[in-house]
Amino acid sequence: MNRKTLVLPAVVGLLAPVLAACGGADSGSGGGDAIVVGTTDRFTATKAAPAPLDPAYAYDVGTWNILRQTVQTLMIVPKGDGDPVPEAAQSCGFTDSGNERYACKLRDGLKFANGDAITAADVKFSIDRARAIKADTGVFALLSTIDTVETQGDNEVIFHLKTADATFPSKLSTPVAGIVNPDDYEKNKLREGFEVDGSGPYTLKAETDGDAITKAVFTKNPNYKGTLKVNNDEVDMVSYDDADAMDTALEKGDIDLMTRTMSPEQIKKLSDAAADSDIDLVELAGLEIRYLAFNTDAPVVKTKAVRQAMAQVINRNELVSQVYGSQAEALYSLVPASVTGHSNAFFNKYSDPSVTKARALLTEANITTPVKLTLNYTTDHYGPATKQEFELLKKQLNDSGLFDVTVKGTAWDTFAPAERKGEYAVYGMGWFPDFPDADNFLAPFLDKDNTLNSPYTNSEIINKLIPQSRREADRISAGKSLTEIQDIVADDVPILPLWQGKQYVAANTDITGTAYALNSSATLQLWELGRGVSN
Repeated sequence: MNRKTLVLPAVVGLLAPVLAACGGADSGSGGGDAIVVGTTDRFTATKAAPAPLDPAYAYDVGTWNILRQTVQTLMIVPKGDGDPVPEAAQSCGFTDSGNERYACKLRDGLKFANGDAITAADVKFSIDRARAIKADTGVFALLSTIDTVETQGDNEVIFHLKTADATFPSKLSTPVAGIVNPDDYEKNKLREGFEVDGSGPYTLKAETDGDAITKAVFTKNPNYKGTLKVNNDEVDMVSYDDADAMDTALEKGDIDLMTRTMSPEQIKKLSDAAADSDIDLVELAGLEIRYLAFNTDAPVVKTKAVRQAMAQVINRNELVSQVYGSQAEALYSLVPASVTGHSNAFFNKYSDPSVTKARALLTEANITTPVKLTLNYTTDHYGPATKQEFELLKKQLNDSGLFDVTVKGTAWDTFAPAERKGEYAVYGMGWFPDFPDADNFLAPFLDKDNTLNSPYTNSEIINKLIPQSRREADRISAGKSLTEIQDIVADDVPILPLWQGKQYVAANTDITGTAYALNSSATLQLWELGRGVSN
């Protein structure tokens, strides 16, 4: 294997969905010792969030990466990305010309890991359950275009949609649409703790310390039937307090692979290491974005001019070069540059950073300067460079003389519930797409029941532009509506995009399949990993 492997980004965009059939793949024979993966993701069950692994609740990249190993969905994004294909289903597709009726036939012989047969009624139960519970994470909104779910016999499920939604097949590939056993999950109540039962490629046993998972043990599910080839018998995922501890574990041989989140310094060190090193750094295509979000009801940022002035002052290129280097690039829209439908809306409106233009915005709105505000960020969810990033944002804003900024870091298990309750006026977040379509970089933040629980609403976006874009099966044809949405966001600034990043894994040279360990949506694909002689 080369010292550094680059997987070029795939062309991203949802093509016209068609009725498709895909046969199951035999699971690999696996064998050998368990592959041990390190992560800095923390999985905690707290009073505010007691059910972190329930598919009807979970909505962050870490918990989804547990669910994607264990809970099967009707559709799945294939190896190497692309349009979703049937997984628990043997075929799925729109059955009408208006893209409002979507039918799936289940794969023969589907079983939960405990041996119980899976029927269409279980699929209906699972989807209806997530829609009914309406967890405060907002994950249920991915299913918001569903009107009713119908079953025909034991093996056919029909989704009647409220409106045309060309992205619906992709939504059925997300964990909120995962199939769960009614014997294990109550209809109207979240399942607390760390137990997960499904029909995915693995079963889960969580080792805990207090209210946190220390190790997630994934064991190959002998009853799994789907498209995935499982190349190992067991993968253990170990949580570390920070990137340095994870790095030390890799060097000592305590783990075989480390993934999110490594520091920029670690990535550079591994990239510069000698060719005969026994650790490979693998760079993969990624669609991660980072942004500032605003509680537009908070007095300090309620006036649009304050948010616009921040957009006018912040220097993305300086932020990227000083903190992340070649591992990220400046972002001028919520939609990443490599995704069909992207436009540089923020650059088009604000151009290069300008204190003069920012001052004029504030003066015209009769805003007294300096504007005093706090930038909130999470200390343990998006990587160790987040603190440095926010210190630089603080410096940029304060150096303008227009702002008096302080920064405050908070652990994720406290930060996330506080953000959803509206306790922060300005806060930093990241987004790993649920599926690689421009809609999923816009609707989750701007539609009804948005994932941020933001008070910002725009009737044109919600009632006209999002539905209009979803009617276009050819995603290139949705470009006009998507551009209009991005232009409105750049003017109103409920969210301020900062940068988009690459993703990396580092692994011992005897670990195979690392080029597919993550897809562009940051889905951890543990089934791809094996142990053998490197090429």
